[in-house]
Amino acid sequence: MDIRALHTDLVALHGQPNRAYSEDGVRQLITTILSQNVTDSQTAAAAEALFETYPDYRTMETAPQDELAEVISTVGLMNQKARRIQRSLTQIRETTGGEYTLAFLKSYATEEAQEWLTDIKGVGPKTASVVLNFHFDRPTFAVDTLHWAVGKTFWPDCPWYDGEKSSRCPQRRYPWWPQV
Repeated sequence: MDIRALHTDLVALHGQPNRAYSEDGVRQLITTILSQNVTDSQTAAAAEALFETYPDYRTMETAPQDELAEVISTVGLMNQKARRIQRSLTQIRETTGGEYTLAFLKSYATEEAQEWLTDIKGVGPKTASVVLNFHFDRPTFAVDTLHWAVGKTFWPDCPWYDGEKSSRCPQRRYPWWPQV
């Protein structure tokens, strides 16, 4: 079966899916960081509190880290996630010359955009893939621990845990797999 033909048939039958979550790539990144290892309801509660407490990304970036962690305390690993959010905002601001936008990633090839995102300490391949897929409509595949375990069975030649972009591994065996 051709996966692209299946996709075309599904879109014809059900229509094009709605864009996910947000038109704001930075918000997508922050929400994805919050979602790591927690339920959707915990993520939603933490995101609501975060965006209500801080009116803009600058105040979020410069807030005391313990205060930010307390605001997102409905999620696990709140201190770690507060650091990741602030590091992400700092990296974005420094890259853009003062703006809080990921729009510059539109001009990057998918692999280059993944590399830029994963260069932020605490942003891994899964988070980068989610942001690129949901915000930029890029053909990425978010690989979590369960996928890795299954993948090790089907793609044993793939170095799953050595930091390589695991979303590329299936392409070695299946040419129809979306190219990233």
